[in-house]
Amino acid sequence: MRLDSLFIYISVLASLISVLKKIQMKNIIKHIIAFSFIIGFSSCEMLFMESNPSTSAKAVFDEAWTFVDREYSFFEFKGIDWDSIYDVYSPMVNDDLDDEELFDVIADMLYELRDGHVNLRTSFDRSRNWTWFLDEPKNFSYDLLEREYWKEEQQFVGSFIVHDFGDVGYMRYSSFSNNASNSALDYILTKFKDHDGLIIDVRNNGGGSISNIAKIASRFTDVEIVGARSQYRNGPNKGDFSDLEDLMLTPYDNGDDDVESVRFTKPVMLLTNRSCYSATTFFATYMQNLPNVTTVGDWTGGGGGAPAFTELANGWNLRASNTVLLTPDGFNVEHGVPVDVPIDMDETDVDNGMDTILEKALELIRD
Repeated sequence: MRLDSLFIYISVLASLISVLKKIQMKNIIKHIIAFSFIIGFSSCEMLFMESNPSTSAKAVFDEAWTFVDREYSFFEFKGIDWDSIYDVYSPMVNDDLDDEELFDVIADMLYELRDGHVNLRTSFDRSRNWTWFLDEPKNFSYDLLEREYWKEEQQFVGSFIVHDFGDVGYMRYSSFSNNASNSALDYILTKFKDHDGLIIDVRNNGGGSISNIAKIASRFTDVEIVGARSQYRNGPNKGDFSDLEDLMLTPYDNGDDDVESVRFTKPVMLLTNRSCYSATTFFATYMQNLPNVTTVGDWTGGGGGAPAFTELANGWNLRASNTVLLTPDGFNVEHGVPVDVPIDMDETDVDNGMDTILEKALELIRD
C-alpha cells in the first residue's frame, strides 16, 4: 500500500473507532455530521470530535488525559506509565485555576511523553517538547551555504534550491509542506543525469505533507521495494494495534508510454540532522533502503507516529501520535533514523567557510 493512502486510511479508521466508542444515540446525527467532515480532511493529521458539556478545569484535564490514554502509540516503546503520570498531575488541578494555569499543568503532563507530535494548542500558546533537537548539534547553516557555496549561483526550481558543483548535483528541500512538483523533479534530475552523483539536503526540514515523500523517493529506484512498515493503535489497551502493513515504494511512472519517466539511480547522498522530523524521518526511512543512497550527517529527530486530533470541551485542540513506523527489518524510528556515515559540523571547518557534512558527501561521490 502507498504511504499517503495508508496514513489517510489509518487516520480515518482510527477516527471512526474513536467516535463510535463514545457515541450516544441521542447525539447520533451530530456525530454523523462531524464524521462526514473528518472524511473530507485528507492530511496525515485527523480531527477527533467528541461531545463533553463540562468545561471545568478538572473535566478538561481528564478529557485530555483520556484521549492520550486511548490513542497514543508509544507507551510501551518508551516505557511510560501513563496511570502514574495521572496520579502526579491530577492533584494539581482544581476549578480555581485560570486558563493559563490549567494549560501549564496539562502541558507539563504531555511533556512526559517526550514526543514532538504531542501538542496542546490554544489561542495563547502551544505546548511542545523539542528535546529531540535542542540538545543536539545544529549541523546546518543556511548562511554558510549561501555565502561559501552557492554565491548567488543557485537556482530556485519550484520548492527546491539547486546548485551545480560541475561533477555533482545538489538539491535542497527545506519543508515537506512545500509541493514537490513532478515538473521540478523532471528538470533537476534531467539537469544532473550525466553527473557522477546527487546530494539531497533535507537538514532542518521539520516535516509536512506525507504525499511528497513517495513523490520524491520514487525517483531514485527502478524496482518496487518495501519502504517501511506501519501499524496504528486500535483499542483501549496500550498494546492494541492493527497488523503491520507494508508500505511499498514504487518507481515513478509518468503514465506516458511514449515519454521516458525521469529517475536517478546513480549515487545519492542524503544529508540529515536532528532537526529533521516527522515526514522527513519517513523520507529517510524510505531512502535508506535504496542501494544507491547513502545517508550522511546525524540521525533524524524522529517523529515516527502520525498524530490524531481532538477538540477538548473548552475549544482547545490536542494531538497525539497514533501510529508506529518501522523500517522493513523492524527498527522503530520514533527516536530517529541513524545515518550510514555519522559526522558532525566541525567548528574549525565552519570558521574556514566549509560545511563538513556537505564536504563529506562530495568526497564520497568523487572517490
